[in-house]
Amino acid sequence: MTFRITKEFHFSASHVLYGLPNDHPCGRLHGHNYRVEVELTATDLDPVGFVQDYGALKPISAFIDGVLDHRHLNEAITGNPTAENLARVLFDAFRRQFPMLSAVRVSETPKTWAEYRP
Repeated sequence: MTFRITKEFHFSASHVLYGLPNDHPCGRLHGHNYRVEVELTATDLDPVGFVQDYGALKPISAFIDGVLDHRHLNEAITGNPTAENLARVLFDAFRRQFPMLSAVRVSETPKTWAEYRP
């Protein structure tokens, strides 16, 4: 049996995606109100009954607020700032601190999600 928890974070940022046709709207400067969902899994719970105390996830919130929120993502991360790449960047930034981290999902719009799950 596996236990799974998720926590959602929000930020707003601009970006330009490179390598697209000239008439593609994402090739122009634009922005999104992003939603980030982190997922942690465990086969056993800690003595309190948690996979992870949600309060311990504050470093993720601090990173999002300090590095991504109200920033131009082309300057904040390495590589084309697609939702897929953002999910991988966030996963890689926290995989050592949170060994139970199993996936990161990033949404640019209410109907679209990208997920990184190694």
